[in-house]
Amino acid sequence: MAGAVTMADVARRAGVSIKTVSNVINGYPHIRPATRAKVEEAVETLGYRMNLSARLLRTRRTGLITLAVPELSLPYFAELADAVIRAADAQDLTVLIEQTSGRRDRELAVLAGARRTLTDGVLFSPLALGPADLDAFAVDFPMVLLGERIFGAPADHVTMNNVAGARAATEHLLGLGRRRIALLGGELTDDAPTSATLRLDGHREALAAAGLDLDPALVVPAAQWHRLEGAQALGAVLDRGVPVDAVFALNDALALGALYALHARGLDVPGQVALIGFDDVEDVRFATPTISSVAPGRDEIARTAVRLLAERIQPSTAQRPFVRIVTEARVLARQSTGEPAEREVTVLPGSTTAALPAR
Repeated sequence: MAGAVTMADVARRAGVSIKTVSNVINGYPHIRPATRAKVEEAVETLGYRMNLSARLLRTRRTGLITLAVPELSLPYFAELADAVIRAADAQDLTVLIEQTSGRRDRELAVLAGARRTLTDGVLFSPLALGPADLDAFAVDFPMVLLGERIFGAPADHVTMNNVAGARAATEHLLGLGRRRIALLGGELTDDAPTSATLRLDGHREALAAAGLDLDPALVVPAAQWHRLEGAQALGAVLDRGVPVDAVFALNDALALGALYALHARGLDVPGQVALIGFDDVEDVRFATPTISSVAPGRDEIARTAVRLLAERIQPSTAQRPFVRIVTEARVLARQSTGEPAEREVTVLPGSTTAALPAR
């Protein structure tokens, strides 16, 4: 067929009205199955593609949402993006990925809304912005927050159980008799909440419950939570002769770097040094030994965030009160903490709380 296929072409082939074609394409529920099948067959045969501009003018929705994350090179965010795309597909939504690189200017651009006419709403995981920027989150488009940097914004918020997950990970190591636990990626700071400070809080709670003080020499900062920084930071501590019998890496990329540093120095894992990470990315199942990790509920985070955003996009539910949802987390023990096969040692339930009322 010459030229672009139109909705009228689809209607002629299916033997229905243009309005019926429009209803099928836009998901109108009250269509007879036989009619829907004829329209879908015509769409497939003719290769019809909806004109996004026309859909926007007609429905004021594009069917597109944005996922804005700091960095896709980190396995957690790559796997989160995959989970969001799958969850969005189930809602008949398409995801555009925006990488902010953790830069303040790019994160403010996400909130400025200049590009928001392209999408119906935003899933946003900020890294550079903090509590002092709270007013910037009062936006006029649907948004769901992810992560730990911003609490109390006028938006739905889906996050993980950082404190309890870190506490349970440390308790697992303490239960193995380990007492010199290096906290890789930790920060001794009173700054605004981050994944690092929240996980440090959980680690400190577990030590205190066991009657142990936090040794600052065992809090090992890492400039970035990547494999290289993990290997270098832990390697420097080991080379200084600091006694270590366990490592709690605050994400799995750091844990993989730590494993490299331990192997390079001939230290047996878990015989001499036990190791646990956080995030439960796919790579830890293929390390030697396999690495124990805290599974923070990544798929649940994706499904919940997409569901909340889809609700916020719909006029009928756009004004419901905001909620904050913390997902269930689990500690999965593997070879790096002495388990021959994966074993779930702790389950941490999620929670839902009311946040600010909708605008």
